[in-house]
Amino acid sequence: MSAYRISEAARLLGVSDDTVRRWIDQGVLPVTDGSPARVPGDALAAHAVDLATAAADPSDRLSSARNRFVGLVTRVQIDGVMAQVDVQSGPHRVVSLMSAEAARELGLEPGSLAVAVVKATTVVVETPKD
Repeated sequence: MSAYRISEAARLLGVSDDTVRRWIDQGVLPVTDGSPARVPGDALAAHAVDLATAAADPSDRLSSARNRFVGLVTRVQIDGVMAQVDVQSGPHRVVSLMSAEAARELGLEPGSLAVAVVKATTVVVETPKD
């Protein structure tokens, strides 16, 4: 079973080391016996799922796409007929390439609320090399 140092757990959850220590002290996260203290991987994964409550999706559409990232537009770069739009959804940055016409019609600008919808047939999963 994997176990993570407090600093690793904090980085993986996107919080400070002090927050992880507070959660340990409050009994939210368990630690292994020994020194240095380590958070068991299964407990860390379960807590990550609990923390991953996404912002409410402002659209009222039904869709087959399950990968929906509600966030804020952080950049719109229009060059000729194409545009690059960056959406920050929690710790995730999603980049979309679209027509400049579509970006203008959607009124996309930094600070706009947007939903990045990802529909892909391939998802690559990697693990660290030990």
